[in-house]
Amino acid sequence: MTDMDGVLVHEGRLIPGADTFIAKLRAAGTPFLVLTNNSIYTPRDLQFRLRTTGIDVPEEAIWTSALATATFLDGQRPRGSAYVVGEAGLTTALHEIGYVLTDTAPDYVVLGETRTYSFEAVTTAIRLILDGARFVATNPDAVGPSSDGVLPATGAVAALITRATGVDPYFVGKPNPLMMRAALNRLQAHSETTAMIGDRMDTDIVAGLEAGMRTVLVLTGITTAGEVDRFPFRPHRVIDSIADLVAEL
Repeated sequence: MTDMDGVLVHEGRLIPGADTFIAKLRAAGTPFLVLTNNSIYTPRDLQFRLRTTGIDVPEEAIWTSALATATFLDGQRPRGSAYVVGEAGLTTALHEIGYVLTDTAPDYVVLGETRTYSFEAVTTAIRLILDGARFVATNPDAVGPSSDGVLPATGAVAALITRATGVDPYFVGKPNPLMMRAALNRLQAHSETTAMIGDRMDTDIVAGLEAGMRTVLVLTGITTAGEVDRFPFRPHRVIDSIADLVAEL
């Protein structure tokens, strides 16, 4: 398994070697998934975005926090209802498991990522949670990248809702190992024979470790070499970039 942003691409541009790495996995018939905490886009959208950078990933090999959230809800309360603050990646995933999207007494308020958080939508979410809806969020990332700098993301908006309601969300995405275990099930793979490649110690690496996988940190994204020793856990390997793994395939 590999994270997407910071490992394969960075701000929409190919990280050198990522295209060759994926091509070699596909040529060898090695099962893999590309993971992302981003819940904005559907796998089809992400497939297209990756292809424009030169990376050819099948749609079915992309696993998002939106899909993980939908899988979790389907297991908890099949064919339920939800009020969603998010975009097409999340609403599509919930529709596909048979959920009804409504602001009338929903089973859940589901918070995902969007570039246009609406004060009205957040207010509605707060009122529904106070009325008894369960609070679920796709991922805890407080900020996300953009060409203009960081943007507030799901975790930051979740904190606002928690402050207003006193209710903490259940975060499904990384670093929750639930997302990793669901991905392993999708691959029909065992943790002992699977590796997680990521660029963040606080999400990718800790999630991989807690799911029992080998972990590889690349230094092309968020975590720098100097920050690794500040964490109480360590990845199995630290490499400069995914290009360093190409020769091993």
